Amino acid sequence: MLEMNIGVICAFIVYLGAMMSIGIYYWRKEQNMSDYILGGRQLGAWVTSMSAEASDMSGWMLMGLPGYAYVAGVGAGWIALGLILGTWVNWRFVAKRLRQYTEIANDSLTMPDFFENRFRDNSQILRVISAVFILIFFLIYTSSGFVAGGKLFSTVFGLPYNWAMVLGAFVVVFYTFLGGFMAVCWTDFVQGVMMFFAILAVPVTASFMMGGPATTVAALSTLNAEMFNPFTTPDGKPLSLIAIISLLAWGLGYFGQPHILVRFMAIRSSSQIKQATNIAMTWVILSLTAAVLVGMVGRVYLKPPLEGSAVETVFMVMTHDLFSSFFAGLILSAVLAAVMSTASSQLLVTASAVSQDFYKALIHKDASEKELVWISRMTVVGVSIVAVLIGLDPNNFVLDMVSYAWAGFGAAFGPALLMSLFWNRMTRNGALAGIVVGGITVLVWKQLALFGLYEIVPGFILSALAIYVVSIFDTPPAQEILAEFKKVNHSKI
Repeated sequence: MLEMNIGVICAFIVYLGAMMSIGIYYWRKEQNMSDYILGGRQLGAWVTSMSAEASDMSGWMLMGLPGYAYVAGVGAGWIALGLILGTWVNWRFVAKRLRQYTEIANDSLTMPDFFENRFRDNSQILRVISAVFILIFFLIYTSSGFVAGGKLFSTVFGLPYNWAMVLGAFVVVFYTFLGGFMAVCWTDFVQGVMMFFAILAVPVTASFMMGGPATTVAALSTLNAEMFNPFTTPDGKPLSLIAIISLLAWGLGYFGQPHILVRFMAIRSSSQIKQATNIAMTWVILSLTAAVLVGMVGRVYLKPPLEGSAVETVFMVMTHDLFSSFFAGLILSAVLAAVMSTASSQLLVTASAVSQDFYKALIHKDASEKELVWISRMTVVGVSIVAVLIGLDPNNFVLDMVSYAWAGFGAAFGPALLMSLFWNRMTRNGALAGIVVGGITVLVWKQLALFGLYEIVPGFILSALAIYVVSIFDTPPAQEILAEFKKVNHSKI
């Protein structure tokens, strides 16, 4: 438990007050579903890129990944490498075409909305099945964020874990409930900046406190030289090929994450994608590298060593020890920023799925814009309550929960989205098969833990195969669908 002091409290109050003020500001501006879900497609390059990466990385970058590096050393870099490659491919090949296609396909606001419009699915089964998997995996993902927030408040202020988690969840729900997409994106922008400087400051400062990088490396080598070998575990055993593939496979998850993809849909123009890509890649490469360094430096800096799920608090414990109270409070606020940026994005996507893809599609087709916005807001509250209940166990590992949800989205939606964007022969039934096969494979494989292989790998492969096989044997797409696909190739949106 860290000693509570007035400087840290003041820093947290300043930060939380600023985030909630943004929610109140956009409460006065949000009037319809397009604004609430996509901000009227008016995001600039800087806000798009920083919002996408902040909502992507979440509390696991400041807690889960450093905690894993604390135990595994350079071996944790395989996850970072996979994520860097996945980020680049997503921005380079998916972002621009998704922005263009979603507007051409009847101005689609959500991923299920896009799938329905892309394949002219009048039965709405594709939309509903997509929304079901979004709800399942986002409950787990959002809960992981609340767990991270609970550990933060519990570690910093000594609050009971459950009360600490509820406090963090309340702030996220507050500005998401009020402000919608623009509030989430602008808070993400601020949070992304805070996360970037915080994750760089901690390992650099700690290293110099120990005498510089050379001294730190020597100390870590003396403690355990295997920490610098990416092909072995810390106890000297070879890292298996399956383990390396599983770690790199995190990169596959990017193509199916609704809270990241929605940023591509909301940018003002596809012409701004290139600038946004450069900003995002700079942020990701430096931040993930620093996150691994936090864990490794913390291994020799902290005495006594951390154990169990406490390894995920390495960033927070080091921050409190390295910096003065108010400055430490600002850096620790970056952990809360990471948690809030992702949780709010996930809540918003889940709310849009319930309001657009369940309520409007199946219950009240003629619902007004105001009614749908309020259904979205009620969903934010309801999903948050369930996510809090899921995360009540203080021994939950943030990284484990994130990896499960990440795999679920990557396998269920990744192949379906990629092939719907780039393969004109894909059919509605193919998309449905891919989503169901990918999602169920992850749910089953996770329980069986076969071969120690990360569940996203079989899920992604089987989903892609299901799409291809079903589409090839299905009736070819109508000429109208093919014409729209061709139109995207020449779009300047």
